[in-house]
Amino acid sequence: MNIAFNFNKPIKAGIKASVLCVLLAVLTACGSDRLAYRDLPVDQLYVEAQKFIDRGQYSIGGVAFDEVERQHPYSIWARRAQLMSAYSYYMANDYELAILAAGRFLALHPGNENAAYARYLIALCYYEQIADVRRDQNNTEQALSAFQQIVRMYPDSDYAADARVKIELTLDHLAGKEMEIGRFYQTTGEFFAAIGRFNNVVQRYETTSHTPEALHRITEAYLALGIIIEARKSAAVLALNFPNSDWNRYSQELMREHGS
Repeated sequence: MNIAFNFNKPIKAGIKASVLCVLLAVLTACGSDRLAYRDLPVDQLYVEAQKFIDRGQYSIGGVAFDEVERQHPYSIWARRAQLMSAYSYYMANDYELAILAAGRFLALHPGNENAAYARYLIALCYYEQIADVRRDQNNTEQALSAFQQIVRMYPDSDYAADARVKIELTLDHLAGKEMEIGRFYQTTGEFFAAIGRFNNVVQRYETTSHTPEALHRITEAYLALGIIIEARKSAAVLALNFPNSDWNRYSQELMREHGS
């Protein structure tokens, strides 16, 4: 997966300003509305950042872990902080920043033992942004790609086991999108366009729950076009593979109505 980095991206100005000015509980008051801070040893800086996470202040924690890396970029703590930053932003539902942080970790440490977790976080960020089938499915496709990558790279990991489940769910969602478009074309009389969408479901998402309906809709569309031979073919495939489904019953009734 290609991750585009933008290290100058604004980070919720109020939070960032408060963290950088009130950073990690070692601050001295300089007036009624101004605070100044001093640098800390890296291990203390990391511990203080962790305290934000322990208190459930995930957005502030993410910025605090970013500060660990900023102040001590070549320390072992910086590597840990990169991953914790990604986790913090994920927990705060700030998915864009979580993806950036995890992507940065992978770019700098691709062979690290925690690389699988970083990739899993990225996949979850896309997965949790999946929208209703009536909307754009870019996040669904990104989640599918990310989960498939985890299965390929870490097939025996716990992350791969969960990824396999979520792959099926994303495929079902993408099939649902194709069905939504196909039904729209069918209701507007654009039957060939509808058949194309339904065929996508049968060919690309054949293991999903939408396949029986797709075969029935293909049968309907061909009958509407008067192409009886093709309608028989799709009805036969439906009867062979899903004999007990309601969609098969509907198709068989339609075929009988048309004398086939």
